[in-house]
Amino acid sequence: MAKKLLLGNDAVARGLWEAGCSVVSSYPGTPSTEVTESAAKYPEIYAEWAPNEKVAMETAFGAALAGRRSFCGMKHVGLNVAADPLFTISYTGVNAGMVIVVADDAGMHSSQNEQDSRHYAESAKVPMLEPSDSAEALAFAKLAYELSEQFDTPVLLKMCTRVAHSQSVVELSDRVLPEQVPYEKKPQKYIMAPANAKRRHPVVEERTQKLIQWAETSEINRWEKGADRKLGIVTSSTSYQYVKEVFGDTASVLKLGMAWPLPEQKIRDFAASVDRLVVVEELDPFFENYIKSLGLKVEGKNLFPMIDEFSQNLVREKLGMTAPAGKALAEAIPGRPPVMCAGCPHRGLFFVLSKLKLTVLGDIGCYTLGAVPPLGAVDTTICMGASISGLHGFSKANAGAADHKTVAVIGDSTFMHSGMTGLVNVAYNDSRATVIILDNSITGMTGHQQNPTTGFNLKGDPASKVDLEALCKAVGIRRVRVVDPYDLKQCEEVIKEETAADEASVIISRRPCALLKYVKHNPPFHVDAQKCKSCRACMKIGCPALFFQDGKAAVDTTLCVGCGVCKQLCHFGALKSSEEA
Repeated sequence: MAKKLLLGNDAVARGLWEAGCSVVSSYPGTPSTEVTESAAKYPEIYAEWAPNEKVAMETAFGAALAGRRSFCGMKHVGLNVAADPLFTISYTGVNAGMVIVVADDAGMHSSQNEQDSRHYAESAKVPMLEPSDSAEALAFAKLAYELSEQFDTPVLLKMCTRVAHSQSVVELSDRVLPEQVPYEKKPQKYIMAPANAKRRHPVVEERTQKLIQWAETSEINRWEKGADRKLGIVTSSTSYQYVKEVFGDTASVLKLGMAWPLPEQKIRDFAASVDRLVVVEELDPFFENYIKSLGLKVEGKNLFPMIDEFSQNLVREKLGMTAPAGKALAEAIPGRPPVMCAGCPHRGLFFVLSKLKLTVLGDIGCYTLGAVPPLGAVDTTICMGASISGLHGFSKANAGAADHKTVAVIGDSTFMHSGMTGLVNVAYNDSRATVIILDNSITGMTGHQQNPTTGFNLKGDPASKVDLEALCKAVGIRRVRVVDPYDLKQCEEVIKEETAADEASVIISRRPCALLKYVKHNPPFHVDAQKCKSCRACMKIGCPALFFQDGKAAVDTTLCVGCGVCKQLCHFGALKSSEEA
């Protein structure tokens, strides 16, 4: 068959297709997003964006129950959302194969924490495979379906940023579509009332023992004997690549393709074959703690950190080797902190929130950048949907306060993900809270994916569109207002009115993301240098299209989209549109 260079995520999607996966349901989350986007390009696969990861996993379970191979994908924090069905599906098992990709983000390139998803495999008692390159990503995706059906279990496939977003050569095969497994009504297997769950738990424990035996002989747990027995390294994923680049065939390596359950006897035999046993693994001492529980002497986190990504040089340094000296650049490169794009619809609204000195409980999305100077408008960011629930608690704790100076901000996609239930709580429990939904008509933070508020599905076809105003009123919010975030005066007036109200309210800040292809921009603004007083008032919004040159404000016309927010801050008429030239 042909060979092709593929990203790890694209390779997983190819593996799903080759394995005969029929239904894909996911929620976008870096670094997992491209798996589903790539799978959607195969016409034989039904693929969708679900409102959140819990819904996605339950959808995948339903498809597997109906007898078709299914898939759901998410990032590591998304598995927190989907943990509820995961732990119970482990008990029920599946009818056809069900595979779950979870993509960890060591180094937190785009995440709010650095959790290690291997703990979920152990806690939920489900197998987890962990590829180290694109070829394994494809092969392990196919293998995961075989294991799922052989052992009657969902299977976790653990990706990470480096494997997901790096390329290597894969060998392509044809698609093989299994026959649909007939659905049979089995109440004792699928209805997890306590009496049935008690009967299923022993089945899960027995399954784990069978999986351990499978792991002992599986080729994905590979023992690579080195030139001498001085050093033996247990590793997996990208850490395996670093180890091989540093040591080549010198050290012996036990490469674990199955992260859970682990092959006890194979590990014991490997440890007995070397003088010194070291575990090289990113984040938590997951393998190390297991090996210690076997009574074996092993090193790991006494040498390697529990934070951030590893590298070849880190492996060299921590194992007593000399790392190549780097070369310093002739000139220092200035820092480039993340910033909202020029014309971002969130900028004007955050400027107003900062000006009014409100406490702002934030949420997960590109609007988290409202916390960055010079705006500095956001006080908290915890997890998807936490802004509204947190605001409710904050408001109840300050119920006797005369002033109401706290609001929540949440994007349209995040609101659909997990903000709705928080808003129901606000209405149901009579909270004096103002929630601002930042409706930019897209899921911006992960690269412009559709969501239930956009009117289109994953494949770009027209779909039902949630009416946010009607939804908010339906859950019991009587005060619902819509503002244009480019209109600073309107935003300020409405925010003042709603925060002064003696009941819950919702403000919908509505304008599409400036980067959407269908958005038409105005011509760029320019600066009348004679009228500019160098007061820097325009710089308070932190727009990357604005800068100072020769003591005067200036506009980068390659970035400016003519939104006009900066003009509203200039008291001297120095910022002008093309019509005013």
